[in-house]
Amino acid sequence: MSENQRRAPVPAGRPLTVADVLALPVLAGGDPRVVTGRDHTDRPVRWVHITELTDPASFLKGGELVLTTGMPLPDDPAGVRRYVDELADVGAAALVIELVRRYHRPPDALVHACRSRGLPLVTLAKDVNFLEVTQVVHTLILGSQADVMRRTQRVHEAFTALTLRGAGPEDVLRAAAEMSGHTVVLENLVHRAMVCAPSGSTTEAALTDWERRSRATPPADHTGLRGPEGWLVAPVEYQGEGWGRVAMLPGPSGPAASPVFGPEDVTVLDRTAMALTIARLTHPTPWERTAHRNALRDLVEQRHRSPADACARVAALGLPTEHTRFVAVLVDVPAAADTARIEVHLAEELSATGAPALVGLLGPTRLGVLLALRPSRPWRQAVERLSRTALGPAPGTTVCAGSPATDLADVARSFREAARVAEATGPEQPLPPDRSFHERSDIGLRRLLFALRDDTRVQEYAERQLGRLLDHDARHGTDLLTTLRGYLDAAGNKTVAARAIGVSRETVYQRLRTIERLLGRDLESGEQRTELHVALQAFDSLRGR
Repeated sequence: MSENQRRAPVPAGRPLTVADVLALPVLAGGDPRVVTGRDHTDRPVRWVHITELTDPASFLKGGELVLTTGMPLPDDPAGVRRYVDELADVGAAALVIELVRRYHRPPDALVHACRSRGLPLVTLAKDVNFLEVTQVVHTLILGSQADVMRRTQRVHEAFTALTLRGAGPEDVLRAAAEMSGHTVVLENLVHRAMVCAPSGSTTEAALTDWERRSRATPPADHTGLRGPEGWLVAPVEYQGEGWGRVAMLPGPSGPAASPVFGPEDVTVLDRTAMALTIARLTHPTPWERTAHRNALRDLVEQRHRSPADACARVAALGLPTEHTRFVAVLVDVPAAADTARIEVHLAEELSATGAPALVGLLGPTRLGVLLALRPSRPWRQAVERLSRTALGPAPGTTVCAGSPATDLADVARSFREAARVAEATGPEQPLPPDRSFHERSDIGLRRLLFALRDDTRVQEYAERQLGRLLDHDARHGTDLLTTLRGYLDAAGNKTVAARAIGVSRETVYQRLRTIERLLGRDLESGEQRTELHVALQAFDSLRGR
């Protein structure tokens, strides 16, 4: 056999089909023509069988490509129908008849019988060496089976390695998507998509309207095709009970009726479900919490491919995304507090009150909460309730809120605002009398400068404005800074300043002249007094005041 005769245009991982065999050089030389059953030439070929018997079906098991010269065909139409019926009943892949010896055109009875049973009938106009056909096809089939076995072994080894290193659900699903080339989604029993590993599509395409589509896909106790979209699904268990399932989605161009999943895909999904079941036992954090954390971090850091992807992912976790106002809240707990317990407590309390929200750890002592509120609901009232819930298990907790966002694309901005508020406040900062949380309007000049105290520009400004005065006090043991502070706090009223400092007006006058000389400033100028007042506030923030 030549190399061209051996070569088959068959994609790796897919069984050899009738169409593949007809395209082989060893058969193409016979000028094959599909007379009936053209729509069924995607049938897999398990074996090739040469026969000149009148009852070949008794020697077949299904999936065979039957080769014949036509010599054994009965002469009567009833016999031809019986011959075809037996082949169709046993599941033959196709009937190939050579039009060289007995026939030069296919008998009408044979054409009608094959057409009525949907059996592909292929004619060969030229002489073909049937023995050589069997050798080529069988070599390809056996080679493909060996290749499948090698790939299956690699799949088992890959998932075994993932399990041994304690991989989480994200790693497991990512590996499954890479091996199969299909999008893979993990969901719990209430049809919340915990993890999505897209392949060849976007998260939006995979998760849009997820709950409705998932509920239309019936559950299964073993790996198999389910639902109108033709998902390949497998159950995932936890401690012997059903926890959820993992679904492999067909490609965007593949209709559900086509064989978009092969045996290797089934193996991949089986091992995925097994690895997830083990991972569920070895990872104590509930996967719902992990899913919320990851979704929040991606929103905060804007790691989504597109706003549509973000909406689809958040909606698949049960959060409304349309006609919704989002509020970002940061909960900073004391270092000694059990943040994981507080996270679960907050999530349960919000769920019990029917408030849709994502709750997750953003740092060792920081929790993030994304509230999804109806536009008509007062957002401060919702944050106040959340704040009091958080303060219960962890006194000393600080709650800070950003201003509302009208869509998910603006949520990162709301979280940034909440973070700035948190930087400028803390447990020691007084709260407004009517609130138990901080918001942007609470940040005055003092808190703003406190939040910016690590900025070298603020440090340089304070030193440039007050440095010479501070140096003079340090060298001479004076306290001119206190005089300046009292004078500025009194808005330039020397009498009030003298009373506050506890010295005479004449002393205040004398010290102010010294301060003007040292700083080169005119303390009668409102603008220059403002600059010095800001510098004093910055100096206090740098000293942690």
